[in-house]
Amino acid sequence: MSSVRALLNLRSLHWKITILVTMACTAMALTVGVLVHASTLRRSMHEGAGKAVVALDRELEEARDSGQAAPLATPGELPAALRQQVERHGQGTLYENDPPAPVFWAARKEGGQLYATRVDMTADLLTRRALDRHLWKSSLATLAVVVPLTALATEVSVRRLRRVARTARRITEGDVNARTGMGRRGGDEITDISATVDSMADSLQERITAEQRFTADVAHELRTPLMGLVTSAGLLPEGEATEMVRDRVRVLRDLVEDLMEISRLDAGAEQFQPREVVLAELVEESVARTGLTVDMTVVDDVVAETDPRRLDRIVANLVVNAHRHGAAPVEITVTGRTIRVRDHGAGFPPDLLARGPERFRTGAAERGRGHGLGLTIALGQAKVIKAALDFTNHPEDGGAVAVVRLPGDSLSGA
Repeated sequence: MSSVRALLNLRSLHWKITILVTMACTAMALTVGVLVHASTLRRSMHEGAGKAVVALDRELEEARDSGQAAPLATPGELPAALRQQVERHGQGTLYENDPPAPVFWAARKEGGQLYATRVDMTADLLTRRALDRHLWKSSLATLAVVVPLTALATEVSVRRLRRVARTARRITEGDVNARTGMGRRGGDEITDISATVDSMADSLQERITAEQRFTADVAHELRTPLMGLVTSAGLLPEGEATEMVRDRVRVLRDLVEDLMEISRLDAGAEQFQPREVVLAELVEESVARTGLTVDMTVVDDVVAETDPRRLDRIVANLVVNAHRHGAAPVEITVTGRTIRVRDHGAGFPPDLLARGPERFRTGAAERGRGHGLGLTIALGQAKVIKAALDFTNHPEDGGAVAVVRLPGDSLSGA
């Protein structure tokens, strides 16, 4: 279907080249046709004038030899233009294409007498008209062959360009394994572009793989000493300093757990394990586990087939992010298979709305401080359960709005 839409796109390079070649061929056919017509007409007029003069000379000579009457004419019989030529130069020729037939006049003034004759040019006119028809038919036949061949030839090249464009879009959307697969054969510009895109994708994949490996290694190496810190913090005597140490250890533990989760998401180790759940109940339980205050509204409760553990992680991260970086009240609305989380803070920063959440970036100072991992994890878990997660700002007060849309149809009403 996409290839058909691309083929029907009149603004595509395919049609631009085809139209350009059609215009060039048409202009060439018109130029050749006009030149041939003009050249043939000039030659016809020259030959017609010669025939008329020869015919007049022959008639005068035959009249002198045989004593017959010469082809005398009165000025009123001659066309006005021919009379003027005779009065000026003593002789003249004129082509007249009036019904019933085209003729070429020849006139001469000798001894005070006016002689004139005319030659029928019907055969010459029919010949020129036949030549014009053949030129137009040949031009149309040539266009009928050249234009389809041009369209087919350009479609092959344009199809290769579309393939490169599709691959680039897939890489932009996060599929770093996408390749054009066109190799380096061909030696044209399209081959160079495809090879460059493939090389770019290889380099990007290597960098992403190195980053994922580094994140996983760091999280793994930190986990063992962190467990020791957690145990040691639990053995410290109660006091304000102890509580501060325990709080920082908890933050560090959460950070390491987030890093481990991101490394699993990057490696594709997370598996989708769906089962039927009442969506509103699951969301309510997720909010309760966060211990945060949320205004919850259920418009249309449904039974959905999803992975409850991962959806719980998504909802919890969105609620924590709304409280940490936004402002109260935080609202959750469940409508069918859509979960909407909204706060009343400054809203998501433009960079996040344009490119999506990025790890270790909170985007703006007014959104508070943090590691920028919560939304990244929520987006990764949403991909695992094949849900759509969109980030927008409320059109009226600018508060941040996160919308989770689960796939499929509801199984039953609740």
